[in-house]
Amino acid sequence: MIVRIVRMTFKPENTEEFLEIFRSSKEKIRAFEGCKHVELLQDVNTPNVYSTYSLWESEAHLNEYRNSELFGQVWPITKKLFADKPQAWSYTSVEI
Repeated sequence: MIVRIVRMTFKPENTEEFLEIFRSSKEKIRAFEGCKHVELLQDVNTPNVYSTYSLWESEAHLNEYRNSELFGQVWPITKKLFADKPQAWSYTSVEI
């Protein structure tokens, strides 16, 4: 299982537009093969900072999504709304 976190800082005046993009695409992302979960988080102290938290069956599934037509539609319009470069991390669980 892959945990993917993408932190995005938006221009404050663009947050509503981003939220509309997310609302209209979240179910399509959730339905993508290999996606087990996706949710949107908002920073407690900086309201124009959001993160997506998603769970993927494998890195291959995540990469298939990142190379998909859906991602190709959503990411370019989202990028135009940023105030800063996004940050992304991928994690796996560690069995201890």
